[in-house]
Amino acid sequence: MDELYQRLKSELESKLTFLEDKPEETIDSTIKSIWNKAYGISISAKEATKHPLPELSDKQVTLLHQLIEQRINGKPLAYITGRQNFMGVELVCDNRALIPREETEILGRKALWICQKIARKKLKVNVFDVCCGTGNLGLALASLLPDIVVNSSDLSEEAVDITRENIKILKLEQQVSVRKSDLFSNFESEVYNGNVDLIVCNPPYISTSKIAKMDLEISENEPFMAFDGGMVGMKVIQRLICEAPKFLTKGGWVVFEVGEGQGSFIIQICENSQLYKKIEPVTDVSGNIRVIAACCRKGENM
Repeated sequence: MDELYQRLKSELESKLTFLEDKPEETIDSTIKSIWNKAYGISISAKEATKHPLPELSDKQVTLLHQLIEQRINGKPLAYITGRQNFMGVELVCDNRALIPREETEILGRKALWICQKIARKKLKVNVFDVCCGTGNLGLALASLLPDIVVNSSDLSEEAVDITRENIKILKLEQQVSVRKSDLFSNFESEVYNGNVDLIVCNPPYISTSKIAKMDLEISENEPFMAFDGGMVGMKVIQRLICEAPKFLTKGGWVVFEVGEGQGSFIIQICENSQLYKKIEPVTDVSGNIRVIAACCRKGENM
């Protein structure tokens, strides 16, 4: 088996390139996660590096080569293995939804910090996860904090389906539910209006014209809807900024991801709306604003 591993490693070194937005994917993590898939275990690239490789039968070795070939031909690793790790949580992942990125953990960590702060004052923290995709943000928060209840939603019926699968697999039915909704459209009721402590969102923020220019591994495999932010990439974000306060409690937060270079302009949009009393940018390791957290001004003199 060691000889097979080295042969695959040599082959992939010359045939495979890795995208910057998936730093967890290396030659070793690629081989190990696909190896486990061939054996019959669905495991993410990040998780696969923690475990020894199982012994493969001849039939499983044949399948291993077939799966490796799919990867070389551009099929995303997470769609081959059927798993992606997000904030330590293993999620079902396929082409029904965007592959959760490690960069979105910046958003997840900020949301977690806010939830922990709110939980010190309330018995239950009410969270919305809109544009939920695989459900990764809401499910990660629910996995880490037993005191939160999450309502997840997505415009894509397929994304709703995969989120529902993840809820069931993670046994989080008591904390997380999901429904199809265009942002908040299916939450218009007295149950939710003014009662949500935190809204998290990883919205589409790529301009429509740029999607076709993205790496083919992304543009030919992941859902177009998950990237398409309209003409300038801010269509959903602008709606989110305007519509979120209706649902937030006094002092509630909306926290969302933005594209590189968008941060300063979107902060200005938040300020100009006069809907938020505090606006906090969160940067990545390179100093780029990648997340904006805004605290609702509701109930104060505008």
